[in-house]
Amino acid sequence: MDTLLLLDGESFMADEAGRRWVKFEVKPVEVTAHRPHGIKYSLTLHDADGERILGFDNAHPVREGTGPGARTRIEYDHKHVGKRIRFYAYMDAATLLSDFWQEVGQLLQERSL
Repeated sequence: MDTLLLLDGESFMADEAGRRWVKFEVKPVEVTAHRPHGIKYSLTLHDADGERILGFDNAHPVREGTGPGARTRIEYDHKHVGKRIRFYAYMDAATLLSDFWQEVGQLLQERSL
């Protein structure tokens, strides 16, 4: 958890060409049903224009389904891949970092072809 908190406010180039970069926003918060791990986080990968390509965060609730039958789940942990949002099963800070970097690597490899 300490390593994750130390990354707050940091940005790094994510590829050798300098076209993509990552940004970390991580703050300790009160433990609640929405954030049971006591942190509010946003780990994002951006393109050269600043558009988010990938994001792992717990900044807001996520709606499940569409239309009148849609409901909001209490879990806030999720990831954005382009325009899609998927729930993310937060385990711990180390796994979050590992999962984020693994997906960053996959996306960079896919987009370099």
